[in-house]
Amino acid sequence: MEARGYVHALVDEGSANGRTVVLEPVDVRPLSLKVPTPTAEYRSQRKLMRAAVGAAVPPIPQPLPVPVPVVRGSRVLIWKQDPTVGEIGIRKAYLPGLTLSGPKDSRIVIQGLPAVNANALGDFIETPGTDAFDAVHTYAIVRSTLTLFQRALSKPGSPVAPVPWQWNSATNAVPLKVLPHASNMMNAFYSRNQQALQFGFFNRPGPPPNPLVFTCRSLDIVAHETGHAILDGLKPNWILANNPPQTGGLHESFGDLTAIFLALSQLDQVEAVIAQTRANLHDKTFLADLAEQFGLALGRPNGLRNADNDFKLSQTGNEVHAISQVFTGAIYDILADIFAAERSSARRDDAIVLYEVSQYLFGLVLRAIIAAPATGATYASVANQMLTISAADGKPASYRTFIRNRFTLREVIVSSTPLAANGNSDVDSAAAFAPGVEDEPGVEQNRSSCCGTMQSAEFNGAEAALEDEIAEFLKALAADGDAGKTRSGKSKGNR
Repeated sequence: MEARGYVHALVDEGSANGRTVVLEPVDVRPLSLKVPTPTAEYRSQRKLMRAAVGAAVPPIPQPLPVPVPVVRGSRVLIWKQDPTVGEIGIRKAYLPGLTLSGPKDSRIVIQGLPAVNANALGDFIETPGTDAFDAVHTYAIVRSTLTLFQRALSKPGSPVAPVPWQWNSATNAVPLKVLPHASNMMNAFYSRNQQALQFGFFNRPGPPPNPLVFTCRSLDIVAHETGHAILDGLKPNWILANNPPQTGGLHESFGDLTAIFLALSQLDQVEAVIAQTRANLHDKTFLADLAEQFGLALGRPNGLRNADNDFKLSQTGNEVHAISQVFTGAIYDILADIFAAERSSARRDDAIVLYEVSQYLFGLVLRAIIAAPATGATYASVANQMLTISAADGKPASYRTFIRNRFTLREVIVSSTPLAANGNSDVDSAAAFAPGVEDEPGVEQNRSSCCGTMQSAEFNGAEAALEDEIAEFLKALAADGDAGKTRSGKSKGNR
């Protein structure tokens, strides 16, 4: 029997109602479904396809690990130069790393003033003109200076290079003590014996009013003395007065150059220099004037020293303060030469170029000083190291030409080839230039105009002389004691 069903269909019959529904029969017998049985080859191919598709499906995302919190640094307020340089004045700076109340860290500790505590955000923001501000400012400059040297000596991908104080060793991590208000004195100094930096204060000379001048408020002075401390750790014999005058000049110049390159490591100061000089470093700028407030207090038209100078070795004799300006001036000129050669204002911002040039030159000078002799170092020995290292760095030949030119003009070295003003001629990277003006054999350093560090008794031979006197006194006492025993023995024998 056939299975049939019915469905509705609308058929127009033309009735009065318009439409009549007519049911038409439809065949609804069940269909015969044929499902193919998969062969072994088919199943194998499907299995391979599922494996291939499954491998391409990305895994279920796993939760990302929570980053380990890093130690936050602190923000501080500092004088960017000193209170007299109003153009850049007081600025906020950031110090990466751990700073505790004091302020202090593992390498530096402020002493002599009430401890300054961080605020709720871990920052040290104090009111200018207060003891707390001076403590924070001084600490910040010493810390920034030490960080500058560590970065210059560290290689990419390697641990941070340690820059030890002179007394540090594998078993001695004693930090440097810093006293912002050490005593009433018109000076500042580094002491190896006391393991400290000490900054004086004094009333400005002249007619009233005579406000106090605090040496710790000068970035240049704090960086200069910190430079002495760092160089004493790198070259412990250089600070002693029994070296030739040029070695003493290198120590004083190193302090001044530290202040200059620290300023150039801060982008806001670099921008200020560019704006102030119209990108001409030989125009008057706070960068070349060192310790402006101190210099003005002494009635000078600028700072204690001017890095943009024309001194030659034949003009300085054996006075270490004067000799230092020869080396400082040569480095400043080299900085200006390289900056002018690298400058391309249409392509790169002048401030970025000056920053990068200064960072390279600072590292170059530092590496050359480290490679120089451990005692009796001369300006020529450092200049030759700079030439060798810059060639090994793959720098343009013009860099070596600038170095050769400036040190030749300063009578530091003697060049057998004509100087090239445009810096295009090459300088043999293997050549070592002979010294120009040399110290007379046996001549002593004159440190009468130096900073307190170079005048300190522990470095100028006075303490050694005192120890010699004590040794002679003990020797005399011992001899007198032996003579007394002899006299006493003879006396007994005669009785």
